[in-house]
Amino acid sequence: MGNTVQIRIDQTGAVTSTARVRGHRISVDRPLERGGENQGPMGGELILVGLGGCFTSNLLAAIRARQAAVSGVSTTVTATLAENPPRFAAIDLAVSADCSDAAVLHKLVAIAERGCIAANTLRDGVKLTVRVARS
Repeated sequence: MGNTVQIRIDQTGAVTSTARVRGHRISVDRPLERGGENQGPMGGELILVGLGGCFTSNLLAAIRARQAAVSGVSTTVTATLAENPPRFAAIDLAVSADCSDAAVLHKLVAIAERGCIAANTLRDGVKLTVRVARS
């Protein structure tokens, strides 16, 4: 099956959980108006953070590897919600940066997109299974 990535999410409150990723901890919660304690982003928001972070990390690595004259990189992730079933119907990543050569920036963005695990997974879909591990 190849290499795997595994994280663990444990309940820490009524609707709050903590994800453990390598040595990091991330609280996952709902806002107050949705019955949560607002201790962290919702899981759906973290999908967007993961996508934007993965893409931006790949972009910064591409810039650094090529010693390109690009700085001030910022990626804005905008998602459109659908209701039935609840999901993201569309996601837009908009990149801004200080770069005097637009062609170079476009090439680097394309390289980052191709190398982004999160973008490739969302674009191509993934087999998802949900099961009870033990009862």
